[in-house]
Amino acid sequence: MKIFLGPAGTPAKSTIEGLSAVRQLGLQAMEVQFSHGIGMGLPLAKQIGQENKKHGVILSIHAPYYINLTSSEKRKIKESKQRILNSCERGHLMGAGNIVFHAAYYGKQGKEEIYRHVKEEILDMIKVIKKKKWDVQLCPETTGKHTQFGDLDELMRLSGETNCNLCVDFAHIYARNNGKINYKEIFRKLKPFRQLHCHFSNINFSAKGELNHLNMDHKPSFEPLARQILRIKKNITIISETPITWKDSLKMKKIFEGLGYKF
Repeated sequence: MKIFLGPAGTPAKSTIEGLSAVRQLGLQAMEVQFSHGIGMGLPLAKQIGQENKKHGVILSIHAPYYINLTSSEKRKIKESKQRILNSCERGHLMGAGNIVFHAAYYGKQGKEEIYRHVKEEILDMIKVIKKKKWDVQLCPETTGKHTQFGDLDELMRLSGETNCNLCVDFAHIYARNNGKINYKEIFRKLKPFRQLHCHFSNINFSAKGELNHLNMDHKPSFEPLARQILRIKKNITIISETPITWKDSLKMKKIFEGLGYKF
């Protein structure tokens, strides 16, 4: 098994400088953040990919937040898909395998109808990815609000029926379940996956779910998750989404090392 840890966003002034910074920190991964829009051109994405050949950082991308594959407005669905595909193109050029995004909202439609619409749009985007020969995977993320599509069971089903990947955000699961999380049960469900792409942070929540991410001085504690990861012996990437991303990645590393894992 191999564990890859790293921050959401660069620990340096730019993404390209972040590659060496991640390595200098003793970390192995970084998730490029397009969360508030894609400001990166294709030439820079290609340059990042070339530079990373020297560093070997495991890269992924978080696509923009402005995505809803089940909007009542067709224009918004089209724009959402284009944002994901634009992220995919840049991901291919920079060698970022997983393209993470929040897929949809339930709205007034039933959950099964929402699921069907999301599945259709995912399959349509997969056709484009194959046609373009982009070496990336769509990676819808478990979500933290009850209004959002994307609990673990929905994404497991979606992955099985479309062959997309999924991102397991443990903080979102914790918030969605009102401060309850069973790591053993989560990994039992994820048994078919050979490699896992995950997010971790501490989190503030209400009865409606996620409110905001917190640093690792808050709940949930990372150590029980780390212990369970060492038991399942799978390759896993864990991206820190706390407000102090790389610093908390180093805290995660220290916890794993304290449990006997050698990076």
